[in-house]
Amino acid sequence: MGDPRGFLKLGRAKAPARAPGERVRDFHEFEPGLSEQALTDQAARCMDCGIPFCHRGCPLGNLIPEWNDQVYRGRMDLAMEAMEATNNFPEVTGRVCPAPCESSCVLALDGAPVTIKEVERAIAAKMLESPLPARKAPRRRGPRAAVIGSGPAGLACAQQLARRGYDVTVFEKDDRAGGLLRYGIPDFKLEKGLLDRRVDQLQREGVDLRTGVNVGVDVTGHDLRSRFDAIVLAVGAARARPLALPGAELPGVEYAMTFLTHANRRVAGDAVEGGIEAKGKHVVVLGGGDTGSDCVGTSLREGAASVTSLELLPAPPGERRPDNPWPEWPLVLRTSSSHEEGGVREFGIRTTRVLGEGRVRAIEVEDAAGQRRELPCELLLLAMGFTGVEPMPIVSQLGLTLGPRGTVVTTDGVTSVPGVFAAGDATRGASLVVWAIAEGRQVAERVDAYLSNLTAEMYEFA
Repeated sequence: MGDPRGFLKLGRAKAPARAPGERVRDFHEFEPGLSEQALTDQAARCMDCGIPFCHRGCPLGNLIPEWNDQVYRGRMDLAMEAMEATNNFPEVTGRVCPAPCESSCVLALDGAPVTIKEVERAIAAKMLESPLPARKAPRRRGPRAAVIGSGPAGLACAQQLARRGYDVTVFEKDDRAGGLLRYGIPDFKLEKGLLDRRVDQLQREGVDLRTGVNVGVDVTGHDLRSRFDAIVLAVGAARARPLALPGAELPGVEYAMTFLTHANRRVAGDAVEGGIEAKGKHVVVLGGGDTGSDCVGTSLREGAASVTSLELLPAPPGERRPDNPWPEWPLVLRTSSSHEEGGVREFGIRTTRVLGEGRVRAIEVEDAAGQRRELPCELLLLAMGFTGVEPMPIVSQLGLTLGPRGTVVTTDGVTSVPGVFAAGDATRGASLVVWAIAEGRQVAERVDAYLSNLTAEMYEFA
């Protein structure tokens, strides 16, 4: 597998990115990928470990050593087959996944893991050079499945069920499919043409995709139970944590996901009447996670007068601590591509008040030493995390229970209501896209087992 001495002869290398000063002028992706020779070299670094610890970091169980060997040997056709066996959307994970597999790579012990994410993206790019094939399974008579939500969990689940021959209908409240992938992730990280190609593939494989349908209102739980044999709730966990401070009700204090949705719609060419925009404003982002980072990059591209990112917690260490050993996810300071592009980033800062008359004009903050100061702020973006599933009537209509974290209570995706399942962030809470895909696939297995038993019972009593 690979070059037995590749990891000794070759160093870790990442694809060059467009310069920050250039890329903030548009919303296009800025990492072109590795050259063919560089890709072969990076794949050659894989050690083919007896126990591939990279699998520990990947919830999809991607066949990572196999990919690397096939890329190293120039067998991209086999690499694509191996990738498609475990992942419905490798062109997505190759862009937006933080690559926990790399943190679990044995070479991460020396600080230079295999560039698994780069290789994954390159294999996916090869797949996209040709029209994506539609794998149509013979249709089974009878069982029908409804999937509510067209984010990564819902689409992965729907595709797996369609490939097993079931009639699958996906309901999406927005005007386009994709959920978080469509409206939550900026185009400079994931251009939406990639998503459109996958949606087209799903439809050619027989998935009935219905957008603009607010399930629970336009279609009730009773309607679904009468028309479908299985229902999968994949509605995400987008209920944002509010800011409980004086002045938080002022215009100009906005939730991050609303801001990102408006920006993504503008990039898509939609008219956004009264939409939130950063142009010419002093922007402050509360929250230093991925959502906050995306707000920073988007604000810079929209022409903000200034961008300040504030994190309540102190800065993480620069290196692994002894109580955070390999192959655990390293809790270290990370600088995102957006933070590289500009703005100010501060840690250990608590917001104490929102100031303004008729509209936010500043915020009062306090540092770890108790020193207070005012920051100019004309747009305050709240990216402080999420607290579970958004309020929606379909939850009660289906008789589902929400747990203390505000997510649907399940046992491995199976709810207490027969024939009703849940997947992705709706059960896990806000998490990684790769987890959503994995859980969508896993729930498809459970739906398949349920429908298979249901069909057997129908024939038994016929």
